[in-house]
Amino acid sequence: MKAYHSWVAALRIARRDAWRAKGRSFLVLAMIALPIIGVSAADVTLRSSELSPAEEVSRRIGAADALLTSSGIGGPIHQRPDASGYTAAADHAVQQSPEPGADHAKSAVPAGAETLKISTGHTKIRSRYGLLQTELREVDTADPLVKGMIAMDRGRTPEEAGEVVATNAFLEASGLFVGSQFTPRGSATWYRIVGAYELPSDLHKIEITAPPGTLLAPLDKELRAAGVPGVVADDAYLVKTGPGGFTWNMVKEANTKGVLVHSRAVALDPPARSEVPLYTQMDSMGERDFGSLPASETAILATVVGLAMLEICLLAGPAFAVGARRSRRQLGLVGANGGDRRHIRAIVLSGGLVIGAAAAVVGTAAGILLTVALRPLLEERIGVRFGSFDLRPLELLGIALLAVLTGLLAAVVPAITASRETVLSSLTGRRGIRRANRVLPFAGLAAIALGAAIALYGTTADAGATVVAGGSALAELGVVALTPVLVGLFGRTGRWLPLSPRLALRDAVRNRGRTAPAVAAVLAAVAGTVALATYQQSSEAQQRAAYVAQLPAGSGKVELHESGHQKAMGAVRQAVSRELPVAVRADVDYVQVGAPGCERMTGPGDCGQARILRPKEQRCPLWEDGDRDFTLAEARKLRRDWRCAVSQHGSMHELVVADEKLLAALAVTDPGTVAALKAGKPVSFEPRDVKDGKATVRLVTSEAERAFTGEGEPPGEDKVFAVHQAPKGTNGYGISLVLPPPPPRPPGSPPSRSPPTSRWRGRRPVGRSSSWPPRSTGSVWRRPSPSSPASSPRTPRPCSR
Repeated sequence: MKAYHSWVAALRIARRDAWRAKGRSFLVLAMIALPIIGVSAADVTLRSSELSPAEEVSRRIGAADALLTSSGIGGPIHQRPDASGYTAAADHAVQQSPEPGADHAKSAVPAGAETLKISTGHTKIRSRYGLLQTELREVDTADPLVKGMIAMDRGRTPEEAGEVVATNAFLEASGLFVGSQFTPRGSATWYRIVGAYELPSDLHKIEITAPPGTLLAPLDKELRAAGVPGVVADDAYLVKTGPGGFTWNMVKEANTKGVLVHSRAVALDPPARSEVPLYTQMDSMGERDFGSLPASETAILATVVGLAMLEICLLAGPAFAVGARRSRRQLGLVGANGGDRRHIRAIVLSGGLVIGAAAAVVGTAAGILLTVALRPLLEERIGVRFGSFDLRPLELLGIALLAVLTGLLAAVVPAITASRETVLSSLTGRRGIRRANRVLPFAGLAAIALGAAIALYGTTADAGATVVAGGSALAELGVVALTPVLVGLFGRTGRWLPLSPRLALRDAVRNRGRTAPAVAAVLAAVAGTVALATYQQSSEAQQRAAYVAQLPAGSGKVELHESGHQKAMGAVRQAVSRELPVAVRADVDYVQVGAPGCERMTGPGDCGQARILRPKEQRCPLWEDGDRDFTLAEARKLRRDWRCAVSQHGSMHELVVADEKLLAALAVTDPGTVAALKAGKPVSFEPRDVKDGKATVRLVTSEAERAFTGEGEPPGEDKVFAVHQAPKGTNGYGISLVLPPPPPRPPGSPPSRSPPTSRWRGRRPVGRSSSWPPRSTGSVWRRPSPSSPASSPRTPRPCSR
């Protein structure tokens, strides 16, 4: 009971002192409260953006019981209960595309269920700023099953053909507005935007929605009539079943048909882990489901929070030390009236407790209010509308206790220092003679050495970021412990300073109790900044050293990545020659396997591929004998083998068709190589593909690809070419074999009747391409040298889109 009354009195004294010294108290409160504001606001934002299972399923499937989507795998699958991932059911199964035109999702709809079809596709829309890649969707927005999936913002829903609604992200990116009209690329049909909506879980999605049958099918027909591939539509179905919804057993049955199911009943009541085939498959293969924050990231986060608290304590500690110094007479009177060291410590610690509690209340409340005020901006930033304003009392209480703990820790050292003073020295104002702590410097040196050793071990032994972060934190604590000695050593330099700096330095050395923490805080901040700057500079230096040019200096490429690009490539090439200082332009084709005009992976799957067959004895055993276990010495020896050399360049097409201009653009100057390609002889840049002066190309049709399920190379028609091997060291920049273009057809001669599998079609540049669309067309060029007349400056012209 006495302890309770003594702490009550100490708190009253601390509250009175804090109110008297408003400036110092506000400074400490601000230092503690500012991080609390940020942490509490981040917590409320994160929890509010996390949707409950009911909210998430309503945004994804509306009022339906399930959403059925084709997985794109021509066989059974295993999926997660929330449909966030899936894989082929059989181990190491070959994942094949379904047959063209097959509607697997519809085949899994239960008999008698109410359904609503959703069709999606992609195309480019002509906007105010050029062509805009846009997702197209056809669905009846007035159907009750769609409720919750979209939120109308303004305007009305489309009711007839030629009317669409667009997301706010589309309107912002395109420069259009409700009431304006647009046309898709390659189409002459105009569509009017009659309304704007948003997807609550994806505010940044660029999408337009039209009534069923009014957008995708007419656009596909129009594009195909123009001789270019049409729009590939993917169909999904919203399903409304009877009581009980779409159960987990029904989901597994649909998975056997290659259909991915997002079920409301399963999302609200997920099955046990043992009942999920995907998890069983992962456990048997030793895979782990990363559903939470990894331990290393948790340790790093804890280290960062701890160092931030240390910085605040070091900066706030001198303020409490100054407060205790100014209250020496008051503390002396407490001791003269029977108070002991415990009461002195309680009074100083109560100062930290009072300010920490005030910072906790102010910081938490300000963080919540700031989140409420900035809610629209935060939602736009993260791209998700809050499901509800979610306040977690326990988490906010923990954040508030963190502020109280920070205030208490900041007052610990001043409390201990104040309690050691005698009553006489406190009442008279005399400081007496103090001996420096001789143990603390050695402890600091030991902590620095041990922390540096741990961090160095973590980097060299690849022990992980947790070990490095722990060693760095220990070393910083050692620097803090060593700071008083460093301040004292630095004070000896005052004899060479002018009067004013000398007096200031002497005062700082005499009052090390308040000087050392501030110096340690600044020292730690500077050290952290230098470490980050060093890391950034080292990373940039490493990236510069590891950089591999994809084309020679002075060369460039242009490529298109969309359906029907062959018709537009001629205008693009003319624009390149007109707008850029081009010395030589090489038009690069690739080998088309299939019907004329087909486009691999952008059409319905009618295109095959041309593959370079490498002789078996020239293949790398490490890659060829995948099931064989090599010893470490054998693996190291094979990595130095010429057959296992890894190229630093890549290209989607290793086999291209071009003339000698490509060699000039790639800076290949070998006379024999240039003369061979000019004379109509193929040129190889990859010696592993050539045996006895010949290279083999296999033409594989799309039907053969779909039918092939084994290992190795799929069957096809082999073409053998006598090739010229470029000299060793010649860089093809990802191209392995260059075939000369076919000779021009004489005027008036009938067209050739070559089979589709050997037709050279399309245009393909050197280099990589994006993942969607996977096709591209382009040219490679090389700019003229500075002494060339073609390098004279040109007047820039606007490039038409």
